[in-house]
Amino acid sequence: MTTRALAALAERAIKWSAATTVARFVLQLGAQVALARILGPDNYGVYGIGVAVLTFVSFLSGSSFSWNLMLLPTVDDDDIRFSFTWQMLAGSGCALAMYAAAPALAVFFADARVEGMVQLLSVASLLTAASAPATCLLQRDLNFRSLGLIQLASYAVGYLLVGVPMALQGYGPYALGAACVVQSAMVLVTSYLARPHPLRPLFSHAGGSAALSTGRTVFVTNVVNWFLSNIDRVLIGRVLNAHAVGLYNVAYNLAAIPNTLLLGALQPTLLATGAKLQHDRDRLGQGWLIALSCVFVLALPAAVVFALLSDDLVRLLYGPAWSESAWVLGLLFLCLPAWASWGISTPVLWNTGRKHLEYMLQLPLLAVALPAWWIVAPDGIRAVAVVSALIIFARAAVIIGAALRALHLRAAVLVAPALRGAGLSLACTLAVLGGQHLVGRFSQPAVGLAGGTCGALAVLALVLGAWPQLLGSDTRAVLARFLPFLRVPAVVGAAPRAEGLPR
Repeated sequence: MTTRALAALAERAIKWSAATTVARFVLQLGAQVALARILGPDNYGVYGIGVAVLTFVSFLSGSSFSWNLMLLPTVDDDDIRFSFTWQMLAGSGCALAMYAAAPALAVFFADARVEGMVQLLSVASLLTAASAPATCLLQRDLNFRSLGLIQLASYAVGYLLVGVPMALQGYGPYALGAACVVQSAMVLVTSYLARPHPLRPLFSHAGGSAALSTGRTVFVTNVVNWFLSNIDRVLIGRVLNAHAVGLYNVAYNLAAIPNTLLLGALQPTLLATGAKLQHDRDRLGQGWLIALSCVFVLALPAAVVFALLSDDLVRLLYGPAWSESAWVLGLLFLCLPAWASWGISTPVLWNTGRKHLEYMLQLPLLAVALPAWWIVAPDGIRAVAVVSALIIFARAAVIIGAALRALHLRAAVLVAPALRGAGLSLACTLAVLGGQHLVGRFSQPAVGLAGGTCGALAVLALVLGAWPQLLGSDTRAVLARFLPFLRVPAVVGAAPRAEGLPR
């Protein structure tokens, strides 16, 4: 495939990802709000504990052996059969272990409901493992149209058609567990229909050792990532209670939605296209810098706006029972740029032969984070959130630094987009605070949210309409794919380059 054809395919993939990302954001937000209002923090906390366990098990078995399918220059049926065979062996073993460990976990968290939740979600664990090969193949093919539609349909069926009715009928946290299982089953069926693959077992073949080596690296990386992303909730459940887990989990999940959807669109695209550019470090670096510039320029001001609106957002969407989540939500919203920067930088390590660095560089952070979370957990969810935020920014710093070294780039190339993002963030801060001040005499959260949002939108309109150059050439070029009026006339003879790179 030529570079031009690959670029066109990647552009179509990103456009489909962007379109389905917006739809998924609306869908997930609506479903989460409805279920949180019906079930309350306590039931949501039991589900949050179960999801922490499910995430750990899914990290162990979810795509460890299928990840290699995205990294290989070419893939044949033997590669797929081998990955699927070992994926199912790992998935079955992990699901059985999860089911068997459920009674002990209920004792650990001092909540009998945890046993049934973990056993229910063990089914979702097996289904997720079984769907991994088809999902990775769709990502390799850059078929984000099918992936996006699969994610939309499966979430709608699971959480809206199953979860909400069960919650209304009094099933408590198990409504959420059943929704998760149905969603996983839908993903398995629809992803296989979209990307059929051989199912006949194959326990060994010529490329097996490389695939197992990648699987082991993914396994260790996922374990480290799980501890850094989930142990805070585990300790809250152990030291405090399910109610506190529910409050923290809703804030964490809501703050993570934009990041999860953004990385769901960008990370597989960067990984799949990067696999085809492994021997062209210049173009690989250029693509990464453009993506990172967009995060700095767009995600940073968006994170500030979300953080300033978090109190009104929680009061309006979730109600007074969830008010303690607002402070945590605001802090975690500020982590969005770090989350996203870390997520889009890991493909650089994997595509430059440095995949082991993702977990090795984070092990020292884990050694610091575990005792810090344990010490502050008795002080409540705010103290835990502060440690979590610091760890998120530290993870971003070490992974970005490793990506810069892998591509032989200096940190100075990030200064320009970072300054642009900081300037836009300051403008958005003043606009949001001004809008909230104007409606300050009204006590309704909807009015405060509207005032702050209008202030932020005014800044956005002003920048896009009057001073688009403030966005920088990279971000402006990316946005021009969706907003043609931002397009800058091409200069004859000028070669495209990422902002900040020397000519």
